[in-house]
Amino acid sequence: MTKSGKRSAPVPLLGAHMSVSGGIQTAYERGESIGCTTMQVFTKNSNQWNGKPLEAEDVRAFRSAAAKSRIVPVVAHAAYLINLCAVSPAILARSRAAFIDELRRAEALGLLGVIFHPGSHMGAGEEAGIRLIAESLNIAHEQTPDFSTLTIVETTAGQGSALGYRFEHLRSLFGLVMESGRCAVCIDTCHLFAAGYDIRTPEGWEQTLRQFDELIGMPRLAVVHVNDSKRELGSRVDRHEHIGKGALGSDCFRFLMNDDRFASIPKILETPKSEDMHEDVMNFRKLKSLLRRPGISVRETRPPRS
Repeated sequence: MTKSGKRSAPVPLLGAHMSVSGGIQTAYERGESIGCTTMQVFTKNSNQWNGKPLEAEDVRAFRSAAAKSRIVPVVAHAAYLINLCAVSPAILARSRAAFIDELRRAEALGLLGVIFHPGSHMGAGEEAGIRLIAESLNIAHEQTPDFSTLTIVETTAGQGSALGYRFEHLRSLFGLVMESGRCAVCIDTCHLFAAGYDIRTPEGWEQTLRQFDELIGMPRLAVVHVNDSKRELGSRVDRHEHIGKGALGSDCFRFLMNDDRFASIPKILETPKSEDMHEDVMNFRKLKSLLRRPGISVRETRPPRS
């Protein structure tokens, strides 16, 4: 409550991907310096198979910073090399080992989950690829019993032979995962648009969410990556742009910021930025400018039908 007795607006759950240069705990200082209330990190080098093991002191420092911070929850993004449906047995084995390591790191740090791209079937076909991803997740879950860290599958743009660009892919995947309750979803606004989901209008936004709920279920939605798109609808090309400066425009982000279904879901930027992170500040400012008064959702603000 404010001094006047009026209820203050809730703080939006907004964050960005933060560097961990200088120690993983330094992400908190960086995030707090630009006003993050949630954030995403890499727990190891994103372009290498193996990472320096997390020492006990690393974990203590991170958890100590977490206990003092208002930034919560924090999620990890898995390394980009991982392909859980690789056709090469050697790459598949390395991918599975690397993903299990990602889960163990996130569990040790107390993170909400590990976000990962489902994988690329490399010509084997979508059905075969989905079956192999499910097999990989089953193996990973078997080797990480009783973990609280979620396995968070990210929707993709569908570039090349990448899977996960249709909600049907994720529905099929979850149907094959034995411990599917450990699985959640991260939707990326740029990826949705590039994959052909037109979320620029109230009708398109609602239709997309209705399909998601029918095929996957809104309770599985754990994170949103908030990115505009450099490329056009259905391009199947993954190129992020600053909020309101790409092919998506501003309206879909207005829907996102005012939709009460997303109020408690972390919304995380992955837009281009420099070392001083002024671009994140610019994008936060843009997103907050789109907020309407508290309690009003996109479903309540549609123009009346004629």
